[in-house]
Amino acid sequence: MITGGEPTRRVQLDRVVIRFAGDSGDGMQLTGDRFTSEAAAFGNDLATLPNFPAEIRAPAGTLPGVSSFQLHFADYDILTPGDRPDVLVAMNPAALKANIGDVPPGGTLLVNTDEFVKRNLSKVGYDANPLEDGSLAAYHVLPVAMATLTQGALEGTGLSKKDAERSKNMFALGLLSWMYGRPTDRTERFLREKFARKPDIAEANIRAFRAGWNYGETTEAFATTYEVAPAEFPPGEYRQITGNLALSYGIVAAGQCAKLPVFLGSYPITPASDILHELSQHKHFNVITMQAEDEIAGVGAALGASYGGALGVTTTSGPGIALKSETIGLAVMQELPLLVIDVQRGGPSTGLPTKTEQADLLQALHGRNGESPVPVLAPRSPGDCFDVVLDAVRIALSYRTPVLVLSDGAIANGSEPWLVPDADELPDLSVEFETEPNAPDGSGEHWPYVRDPETLARAWAIPGTPGLQHRIGGLEKADGKGNISYDPDNHDRMVRLRQSKVDGIEVPDLVVEDPGGGADVLVLGWGSTYGPIGAACRAIRKRGQRIAQAHLRHLNPFPANLGEVLKRYGTVVVPEMNMGQLALLLRGKYLVDVQSYTKVAGTPFMESELVDVLERYLGTTLAEAA
Repeated sequence: MITGGEPTRRVQLDRVVIRFAGDSGDGMQLTGDRFTSEAAAFGNDLATLPNFPAEIRAPAGTLPGVSSFQLHFADYDILTPGDRPDVLVAMNPAALKANIGDVPPGGTLLVNTDEFVKRNLSKVGYDANPLEDGSLAAYHVLPVAMATLTQGALEGTGLSKKDAERSKNMFALGLLSWMYGRPTDRTERFLREKFARKPDIAEANIRAFRAGWNYGETTEAFATTYEVAPAEFPPGEYRQITGNLALSYGIVAAGQCAKLPVFLGSYPITPASDILHELSQHKHFNVITMQAEDEIAGVGAALGASYGGALGVTTTSGPGIALKSETIGLAVMQELPLLVIDVQRGGPSTGLPTKTEQADLLQALHGRNGESPVPVLAPRSPGDCFDVVLDAVRIALSYRTPVLVLSDGAIANGSEPWLVPDADELPDLSVEFETEPNAPDGSGEHWPYVRDPETLARAWAIPGTPGLQHRIGGLEKADGKGNISYDPDNHDRMVRLRQSKVDGIEVPDLVVEDPGGGADVLVLGWGSTYGPIGAACRAIRKRGQRIAQAHLRHLNPFPANLGEVLKRYGTVVVPEMNMGQLALLLRGKYLVDVQSYTKVAGTPFMESELVDVLERYLGTTLAEAA
């Protein structure tokens, strides 16, 4: 009940997009992540998009310092974090100005009025207070003095006003939890566990959280609450997971499935560092982590671990791949398994450390000297990262090759519900090391480059195995024996063998989603474009138009049926967050006039953006579409 005795009106919604935005010190990532956890526990389908500045602490109250977290939750299967927020929580004028352009007319603005003072307004170029000058008339504005109310709720705790104000993000979380019917017990338990060593801080945050909830319950301005029912999922146990966490769990699982120790050699780099942090906590699964002094040392240690019979792993982003390229080439020459994970970000050089891009494809394929073929895979969503790692490790171990996995910032930091797999159903990735001399001439020697006739994988012997002394390195090897060789014919043969090994990797055929058949336009993507492409295709089909969609996990080698699929459709459109790298490869390999749509803004595609693009190709000729 609210003041005045009028009953609270409850409105049923099928989906909502909320964006929390504030200064980088306002705790927006924690607030958004906590609300996401409640949505996941409630049973909603969800997708998230964190967005934060590269600077550790940009000047307070400025546009470069704005941090945001967007959450899309629904009672049905969704694919993206949403194009535009239905609700914007703005903790200061900078957050409002940076994000108001994304809010559609009629959207709700929940604004912390305490920060809308002259000094803060002038920092971001407001000549007048937008809460008072009528410029926000197109929106439903809910002004709340969050800092003042938080300080009032924490009176008597012994905290200073400044320290008390830091809990205002929990006030906002409590208010949003009331508005959308989220339970409070899990959040309170989370806060007690998070601040277990600082019980006074835990209590302050809990009191602020409760104050926000009670404010919604007792204030006339909040006369409406909203309900988003749980979504229907296939039976099983689910948890919320980010892409980086799924990559980490996939690495742990791969080690267990392969019955090998895991060694991660890595140097911290945004947005891949979370993998190093997470794996450092799993020593009990025979995972060893080493934070190296630089990228080169990290990959060198990982390759050394593979030479010693472990599953060597290194993680990085685009700039680190450039530094690791020589050692990846060494792994190609030595033909040792090595898992290389590239969580892509905007480039070149330092570029946009906290923004997403998928512009490392050509670097992954060709960014090494000489003929240096490497298998390349890309996950399509946070949860898919787990399966992609298992697939990549299968290839690395079975074919004795380094494998690159191309994630990106949107996948790494985004989250979704993930069906926890049954451990008993995970694939057997175990390998057999050489234990006896294998020389085909009966000499009793070990020849390191004797190959499996099916996979062309070379023999893998752990150093120190009695009788299996051998030499490998970066110089070209004689086929079979592995001695250093400068023979022209041998080099030609070895180059072609290494290429044939990668070309022969077993990958599944490309699956096309074309309900009812008859589509003339195919939209082909890879990586994190899966969600926006899928959502756009759904929207187009709802309008009664036919369109086909396919998504590549394996980028080298391509699926065997890819050429046939491409030639089946009159128009093939490839949206990419780069300048058309996959489109370039497809045109060159299959001689198909692929239509490229590109974006390099540091942000993912929007559903509406792709709908507009694809509509140009439906029922038109290529000339008309152009």
